[in-house]
Amino acid sequence: QVQLVESGGGLVQAGGSLRLSCAASGRTFSSYAMGWFRQAPGKEREFVATINRSGSITYYADSVKGRFTISKDNAKNAVYLQMNSLKAEDTAVYYCAANYGSTSRHNLAYDYWGQGTQVTVSS
Repeated sequence: QVQLVESGGGLVQAGGSLRLSCAASGRTFSSYAMGWFRQAPGKEREFVATINRSGSITYYADSVKGRFTISKDNAKNAVYLQMNSLKAEDTAVYYCAANYGSTSRHNLAYDYWGQGTQVTVSS
């Protein structure tokens, strides 16, 4: 069982930055690949970024590539999403998720989800 708690969301102007954190419970965090997803009002949840168990391999959605960076700290049981050059279209609730397996862009691959944190980018 893994419990995930996101933090770091908020209101920021376009062009600004935010860093999201996801704290995980449990002693097997290093066994999980992690992902960040987001869901805007009226839209389906979409993939943002994923990182493998050791933190050495990452993948990003095209819409955030070059602006967002996912990282994982197994010693701290945490995963982060550094978001730079934010745009209005990045406004959404951001969720972190854990997958007892490899990286995936598909939300159905993930076993555990956090409650989400709101990111609002004003233009």
